[in-house]
Amino acid sequence: MDIVIRGLGFNVPSRVLTNAELEIMVETSDEWILTRTGIRERHIIAEGEASSDLAIPAVEHALKEAGFTAKDVTHVVVATFTPDFVCPNCATTLANKMGMNGVMAIDVNAACSGYLNAMQVGRGLVCLVENAVVLVVAVDALTSRTNWEDRTTCVLFGDGAGAAVLTRTTGADDEGLILDMEFRCDGNVGDHLTVIGGGSRHPYRAGDVVGPEYFVQMNGREVFKHAVRNMDAICSKVLSNCGKTLDDVDIFIPHQANLRIIEALGDRMGVPREKVFVNVDRYGNTSAASVAIALAEARQLGRIKRGDLALLTTFGGGLTWGAGLVQF
Repeated sequence: MDIVIRGLGFNVPSRVLTNAELEIMVETSDEWILTRTGIRERHIIAEGEASSDLAIPAVEHALKEAGFTAKDVTHVVVATFTPDFVCPNCATTLANKMGMNGVMAIDVNAACSGYLNAMQVGRGLVCLVENAVVLVVAVDALTSRTNWEDRTTCVLFGDGAGAAVLTRTTGADDEGLILDMEFRCDGNVGDHLTVIGGGSRHPYRAGDVVGPEYFVQMNGREVFKHAVRNMDAICSKVLSNCGKTLDDVDIFIPHQANLRIIEALGDRMGVPREKVFVNVDRYGNTSAASVAIALAEARQLGRIKRGDLALLTTFGGGLTWGAGLVQF
């Protein structure tokens, strides 16, 4: 069954945190951050703001582009590992704020791979339910899980949201046709990227002091190796599934973790630099929202035109990774 992306949207907080400001907060420098990550600035949520708040403008833009209203939505799938609350889930909270009570609303947690995984769930729902209008949202307020005393990780992350509206195709003129998606995981190496504290194995206890285990911890060198190798392999797989090659791809949108990973992946795959979309310098790593923001922004900037073939790939905690091919 042909499934299309009807509309896209994204949103980032207005508060910008620059490398110069981080120099005051932690032992680092603009040169060190820029050289190792390619990040110049990132957007962070305001006091009292949460993931569902970030998502609303992205959802409104995606619905408007799709020609739908909140009342048309039948399912809400939110990719996040920083929901407003442990319970209720972020999808239910967002649905309530958007006036969508009564729909199916679920969260998907695949860390930075969340957006494409949520899209795959959305595709399944569209196949199962006639006339389904599935709202897929990827949002993370990652700075709420950032240890600002850890200079190796605090420079990497930012907050943001992206949204997409999925339906069945209505005809040959549809843009945003999802050709295929592929996904993998490897829990044997899941300890390279973790937030351990707060789960059932390391639960909260009244009176406990919050330690570093409640924030993102990462073995950057190992994550780098796994990310480049596995995103390369899964991109090759999804292209092969569709009878396509890299020569057919007009724009390549990888997870915006850091510039070194993006460049190493592009070089390994043989993708010309001009085909690779990069916005990590302005947003940092926004986790599940990374590819969602990049896809919506690339479309907004005119980097994706009618007839273009877009190759998307993600990599995140779990470890999890995936790729998708979209014909615009």
